[in-house]
Amino acid sequence: MTADSRPLSRRNLAAALVADYLPIMLAILIVVLPLAYLILSSFKSPADVITQKLVVLPDPWHPANYSEAARIVPFPRLFLNSAIVTVVGAGIKVLLAVFTAYALVFVRFPGRKYVFWAVLATLMVPPQVSVVPNFVFVSGLGGQDTYWGIILPGLATGFGTFLLRQSFLTLPAEVIDAAQVDGAGHWRRLWHMVVPMAAPSIATVALVNIVFEWNDYLWPLVIVSDPQMMTLPVGLTLLQNSENSAASYGIVMAGTVMVLLPVLVVFAALQRHIVTGLTQGSVKG
Repeated sequence: MTADSRPLSRRNLAAALVADYLPIMLAILIVVLPLAYLILSSFKSPADVITQKLVVLPDPWHPANYSEAARIVPFPRLFLNSAIVTVVGAGIKVLLAVFTAYALVFVRFPGRKYVFWAVLATLMVPPQVSVVPNFVFVSGLGGQDTYWGIILPGLATGFGTFLLRQSFLTLPAEVIDAAQVDGAGHWRRLWHMVVPMAAPSIATVALVNIVFEWNDYLWPLVIVSDPQMMTLPVGLTLLQNSENSAASYGIVMAGTVMVLLPVLVVFAALQRHIVTGLTQGSVKG
């Protein structure tokens, strides 16, 4: 065995560094650096924010930005609104995705293939296209400045159905068939067999929907005009409008950190399910 053929030789280590670790480190830096700069800037004084010199670390630290942001915008009320919209909206989306994916995989009915194609077609339509029709429909039903008016239009999504269908297709069919022979109906097979086996994929769909509902900005901005019914991303516009000078950037960034923090906590709690859930349905099409 030559020196260059050994696994830990300089040549192999250099190749692994260039081909594997360097791209990963660059990707991490691209993602982490803006977030780190946002958090550090939320503790900066106005002089450190508007200076022409690059100031990385706050000097001195200015935590009053957070208390000032909380004074200007009613964050507890906005947090409650976002929590209600996120929990109810994401929960209903996950349930609809589970029911629809189960029907597309385990229920025999005419036109099942075309229904799945229609679900895929919804992924091709930008959500901005439906803003005006949804606004006319929801406002006509009296849904302005209401929780259900914020939640209702976003329930029609095909991503969760597509991902769970692909996951359900990889489940062992003999186990499902054995349960059917033993007399288990669709309801029992769904909750006692399919859902436990596809738990990572369902957790992934839940996480994606939670992040989307929490960060959704366009539709809540359109349908809500009452400050007491605004969600956190929309409430940041109140903070920016009330503090529109360059010296208030630290306050705006402090408010942004408070909006991002719950999503980061949820992501950290569920991140171990993401890779498993996204790859669980990659065996069969």
